[in-house]
Amino acid sequence: MSEASAGTEEQARTERSEQSSGPLRRGGGDPGSRGRTTIADGVVVKIAGMAARDVLGVHAMGSGLSRTFGAVADRVPGGTKSVTRGVKAEVGEVQTALDLEIVVEYGVPIADVAHAVRENVINSVERMTGLEVVEVNIAVGDVKLPDDEEDDDAEGSDKPQLK
Repeated sequence: MSEASAGTEEQARTERSEQSSGPLRRGGGDPGSRGRTTIADGVVVKIAGMAARDVLGVHAMGSGLSRTFGAVADRVPGGTKSVTRGVKAEVGEVQTALDLEIVVEYGVPIADVAHAVRENVINSVERMTGLEVVEVNIAVGDVKLPDDEEDDDAEGSDKPQLK
């Protein structure tokens, strides 16, 4: 056997051993892309509710009636404040649309608050879920006046106060 053929034979053995000791291939593609992820409407609603409440000028979320019922529920021992109050979501496989009802503080420009809420909600939902937010509809249901007598736990209860 010549030196040239011995070298070629050794090289072929090395290539075969590298191929056989390499990683075993099972399935195809990136492991992170195998399967499907679904995100419940409630997850998107909670993220959007938290993001909306973080905006300066937002006093509360929800209509007067839902805030009243929510204030009662919040006072039940062991209960927690609902971050979903005033938020509705329609979630598809890759997109979501949101409806929010907010109460703004008196004196703040409503258009600026709505813009900031929309921006914060879209950024938070898209970053955390990977869903595309196609629209965020905002309804301003009330304005919190500085002289409104209300319990902070009631979050803007529309019930008249007894004196």
